[in-house]
Parts: sequence; C-alpha cells; structure tokens
Amino acid sequence: MTLGQRFVRFATDVVVRRPALWRLFRGPMRRQFDRLAPKWDSMRGPDSLAPLEAALDRLSEPPRRVLDIGTGTGAAARLVAARSRQADVIGVDVSERMVDEARRLTDSTRVRFQAADAERLPFDAASFDLVTLNNMIPFFDELARVLTPDGHLVVAFTGGSGTPIYVPPERLRSELRRRGFAEFAEVSAGRGTALLARRS
Repeated sequence: MTLGQRFVRFATDVVVRRPALWRLFRGPMRRQFDRLAPKWDSMRGPDSLAPLEAALDRLSEPPRRVLDIGTGTGAAARLVAARSRQADVIGVDVSERMVDEARRLTDSTRVRFQAADAERLPFDAASFDLVTLNNMIPFFDELARVLTPDGHLVVAFTGGSGTPIYVPPERLRSELRRRGFAEFAEVSAGRGTALLARRS
C-alpha cells in the first residue's frame, strides 16, 4: 500500500472502533480525496463494482429510494439507478470535488449528489429503503437511522481485504446485529466482497 492508502486503512480501523474520533480524520481524508477526484476514475479497475452488483442481484424487489454513501465520482449511484428504473438515488461524499465530478459525469434526473458527512447525514430517519457503501467507512448508527424497517444495506469492498478502506465481515455483522439488522449474505465477485443485510 502507498502511504496514503496506509493512512486510510489506519483511519478506518480507528473510526470503526471509536466513531467519535472521526473528527480527527475528517479534514485530512477530505483533502486527500479532493486531490484524487480528477483522476479517481482512472484509478478504478474494470471490475470495481462487481461485488456491489452481485449483492444487488440478491435483492428481492427493486428499491425506490436509495442513498449511496461515499459516492466518490458517482459510479455506484449511477449503477443502482440503471438497474432500478423507478429509483431515486442520492449520492453523498465528504469531498466536494468528488461531488463536482459526480455531477459532471451524470445526466440522469433520478440521480443527484451533495456534499455530506456520513457521520451525520442530512436526511430524516427511515428515508431510504436501500443504502449502499462502496469502499466507505460505515457509521453504523447513521446507517440504521436512515434505513426504513425492512430496508437493505450493501457494504462492498472492491479489493476484498486488500482494499484500503476495509472492515471484516464478522465485524460488520456484529455491529449491524446490535442495531437491528438481520438476514446477512456475503458475496464475492471480481476481486472483491460485499455484505448484504436487512434492517428488521
């Protein structure tokens, strides 16, 4: 891993254990991803969305209102919108430059983007029936808050355990169970993995 990737892995490990410490990492992470925004898509592999797509294949019905957290340049948000023709999709990212790139690359009226901090999302409780994270630090309390009862969550990592932002599936399950999630399914596709969970 590069120095930047090692920093991101360190921040992920710390914040998953102690979410309150995100305040120490928010600024440096935002600046790092602001710098990466113009070249982000050229850094992604052709199968980078394969784990997310494999998890979406397991949904029993198409979502209507979707939140993509840590959307980057919006690739995952556009994928969900293309697969779910009736869905309205919102992508959020702490990096305003990533959001600018996502808007530039998107022409669908059903997909919109805004800068927002995943630790404190600017949405009402139970606003979304699907929340997706692709290579993103999960803030578990917020995930539970914004999902509807019976809503689904997908947490995907494009390079599996080699992804700089990575949380092991057993840790994801443990944290999510404590917040009322159930019916977990692990999937692998391309080089990556994903966990699908339903909020009960």
